[in-house]
Amino acid sequence: MFDIGFSELLLVGLVALIVFGPERLPGAARTAGLWIGRLKRSFGAIKAEVEREIGADEIRRQLHNEQILQMERELKQSILPPASAPADAASGEPPAATGSAEAAPSPVGSAPVPPSEPSRLP
Repeated sequence: MFDIGFSELLLVGLVALIVFGPERLPGAARTAGLWIGRLKRSFGAIKAEVEREIGADEIRRQLHNEQILQMERELKQSILPPASAPADAASGEPPAATGSAEAAPSPVGSAPVPPSEPSRLP
């Protein structure tokens, strides 16, 4: 990752030996190792938390998309009439909407049933 070779590590070790001396170098190395371990654990915990949040956001996004798709399906089903009988398709007449007064079948030869509320023209 940092592309540090053996010669660079040897140089750092030699400088540390000169700066700290042979008596304090093992204690300094141990302390440095403890600090590096703590940093790694902290970064690992932060990384896990971020990944968990990203995963939770993705799950929320998927649930939202599924809810939108379900609402779209329900809307299409409410707008589009159900599949009509083959006789209606053969006659070329559009299928009647269900649940309204206009769609009620009227006897042959009678006038169509007006809507329940008269439409107002401007």
